[in-house]
Amino acid sequence: MNGSDAFISLRDQTLACTGEPGRAPGALTWPPVAQFNWARDYFDRIAAGNDRPALRVVDDAGYDQIRTYRQLSERSCQVANFLAAHGVGRGDSVLIMLGNVIPLWETMLATIRLGAVMIPATTLLQRDDLIDRLGRGQVKAIVTDAAFAPRFDGLAGAPVRIAVGGAPAGWAAFEDSVLAATTDVGVPTAADDLLLLYFTSGTTARPKLVAHTHVSYPVGHLSTVYWIGLRPGDVHLNLSSPGWAKHAWSCFFAPWNAEATVLAYQYDRFSARALLDQLVRCKVTTFCAPPTVWRMLIQEELGRWPVTLREVVGAGEPLNPEVIDQVRSAWGLTIRDGFGQTETTAQIGNPPGMPVKAGSMGRPLPGYTVALVSPDGQLGEEGEICLDLSRRPTGLMRAYLDDPDKTAEVMRDGYYHTGDVASRDADGYLTYVGRMDDVFKSSDYRISPFELESILIEHDAVAEAAVVPSPDPMRLSVPKAFIVLRVGVTPDAKTARSIFAHVQARVSPYKRVRRLEFADLPKTISGKIRRVDLRKAEVGRIESRERGPLEFWEQDFPELRSPGAGGQG
Repeated sequence: MNGSDAFISLRDQTLACTGEPGRAPGALTWPPVAQFNWARDYFDRIAAGNDRPALRVVDDAGYDQIRTYRQLSERSCQVANFLAAHGVGRGDSVLIMLGNVIPLWETMLATIRLGAVMIPATTLLQRDDLIDRLGRGQVKAIVTDAAFAPRFDGLAGAPVRIAVGGAPAGWAAFEDSVLAATTDVGVPTAADDLLLLYFTSGTTARPKLVAHTHVSYPVGHLSTVYWIGLRPGDVHLNLSSPGWAKHAWSCFFAPWNAEATVLAYQYDRFSARALLDQLVRCKVTTFCAPPTVWRMLIQEELGRWPVTLREVVGAGEPLNPEVIDQVRSAWGLTIRDGFGQTETTAQIGNPPGMPVKAGSMGRPLPGYTVALVSPDGQLGEEGEICLDLSRRPTGLMRAYLDDPDKTAEVMRDGYYHTGDVASRDADGYLTYVGRMDDVFKSSDYRISPFELESILIEHDAVAEAAVVPSPDPMRLSVPKAFIVLRVGVTPDAKTARSIFAHVQARVSPYKRVRRLEFADLPKTISGKIRRVDLRKAEVGRIESRERGPLEFWEQDFPELRSPGAGGQG
């Protein structure tokens, strides 16, 4: 069987089971196939004569453009010819730094077609980040907006520079690609050839360079199709910024694997109400957003918007039960959680039709065999989420491209180690505990920051929270919460007391939050909380015996003391 037929067969098997977990697809095992090129062997095949919308890009100023499958197939051929005329060929790395504009999708398809290696990059990158990517990614060509061209001034590397929206000196104009031929200039690519290089967001160290192949993301994202519940003809909106893996997950491979329409919403400043208006106006049927966005949405009266949604999912960080409950109350829809990484496709999730357990992120998705491994290497019902390499998932990365030691570390002992901890119940449902380096001990009890953060945001005053260990001479450490309050809430002792009481009423004494501080949260440019920064700052502050001006300790409120609480906070 050739690559095209093999993929279509797996795709059809997945779509036949969407929404019916009782007849879930099998292992989604990719058969031995020597060659596969998703753009040429799949996208061109479904695009032939297909005038259904593949991509729709909108903004709040009235911009609204649609491209059909046929149009994108033809345009990607033109862009591929244009890139080839500028010297870009098989194996060359192309840094793509664009927002949600149509040239982004045209360029991504074109690089796949050429057998080039794309490096998607967020438009938030500044000089030091760009130097790192140009060097470690061995970039041959850059495609970016003309407004960002000055960021590359004086930087070595990338002899080919292409700008969208004008051509500064030394740059070629992307718009000239419309003059290129529409003939397919693509070349056959080996299934294991490099396709994508992703720089992770680096919550604890410098970004890792994740290498994916012509199979791992294009084919592997069939698990993502199944988790989201995508169907042909759906209008799918995913709120992830270009440059991050989730954008490739749900704005490129997964929806087009299902022959759905990708809706891209470009905005300069996020507004929950504007987003809700677009959900209604564009008749979105499937919607994915990170927890931060969901937390903003539930601050509105969701029931006022007559959405046409069928499926709603969340990813990026675990969802809190309070958010799920409020959306269900307003729309009658249950946000289904899912888990994956830049290094993989969707590994674990709650697919449509499967009963959702509060707090659980679901069960392993088709194509993934999950083991929970303890620090001493034992299998059990709580431990690090690991993937069995004897049944290597199609959606798993090839390696960290420039770090064989790191690759060996995560691929050791017959498993791929995710670095995330979960527990599993008798029905096989997995509940997220935290990152290996986030879980900490207090009085010899293991504390899950995520569990406490979920309870904290149930408080009416709390918009966001991050829990880290605060050094303590008696308990080794105690849980401390850094809290962002909702608009209009005063960061004072009265609010702090209310939050302490809220947590005290809901958790066992040994894992209560003992200290809290009202403060902004440090985040990566992809929006993930950098708890490592909070931990380091907390150690330094305790050593200097400094206390923040908006910091409160549970012991400041003697009336909250209860029997069995033990020790001083």
